[in-house]
Amino acid sequence: MKNENIDHLKQELENFEKISEILITPPGEIPELRNIEIYGESIPLYGLVGGDHIIYVDFNKRYDLESRIRRAEESKSEDIKKNLVLNKTRAGILIADVSGHSITDAYLAGRLHDAFLIGVLYELDTYGNITTRLFETLNTRFYNSSTIDKYFTMIYSEISENGNFRFISAAHPEPIVFSNKYDKIVEISKERLVTFPPLGMFPSEEDIDKKRHISLLGYKEKYTINEINLMGSGDIIVLYTDGLSEHHKNGDDYFPNRLEETLRKTKHFSSREIFLNLKEDIMTFCPPADDISYVVIKKKIII
Repeated sequence: MKNENIDHLKQELENFEKISEILITPPGEIPELRNIEIYGESIPLYGLVGGDHIIYVDFNKRYDLESRIRRAEESKSEDIKKNLVLNKTRAGILIADVSGHSITDAYLAGRLHDAFLIGVLYELDTYGNITTRLFETLNTRFYNSSTIDKYFTMIYSEISENGNFRFISAAHPEPIVFSNKYDKIVEISKERLVTFPPLGMFPSEEDIDKKRHISLLGYKEKYTINEINLMGSGDIIVLYTDGLSEHHKNGDDYFPNRLEETLRKTKHFSSREIFLNLKEDIMTFCPPADDISYVVIKKKIII
């Protein structure tokens, strides 16, 4: 009987992993923008999936922007039309890190995956772009349905063809900016790095139903957007989870010095080649102790 239970459990885990495979981003979903290269993947600690998750939003490939623009024109919704037009020249990237790196932590990532993409549809119909309201709603939903020991950090960013980069951070590691001109990682002003508690940890001050939620620890302030206008020709931005920033062996940290060294050696490569060289170097340095996810965003060198 005991062996039968073990076999059943194994089958259930295999089935869960198979279902979770839909969370793995196909190469075709990685956004394509003029002047900008993007490439990134998750490297799970166990199995095919784990607690890290990446969602790409290529507005041009995922949504029929022209039909949406025509509908906005017909309804005389000029603000929605303007935002939809801007979406032609930008793409979104969401990276989330669930507390834990077990295969079953992918369940929470899967819930975020569906909730976020459903929310994006509503946002496009209502505003023409993704607003902070979506993340207020996600925070409220996960606060009401997650336990205190199962939360996740998150960063949602949008990159435009001109190199403008803006993002919302929920306790997630800050982006790394590598300057092609200065050949090093450059510091970002702390004023541009406002962050908030992990998603779902505190109810939002913006929640109209907050009187129905008792929070002895207080409420989360309204989300604000950070903007970075540092992307010059050949510059690189790296988004990542703490599996990368905490990667170490025997007290020797990989991050940020060795990361910077590898970026320096590969800065003339494509974003995909930079990603693969980083991956090889990360694995050579030492075996990971956590899920590792990162996305390389590069502004093409224009001659």
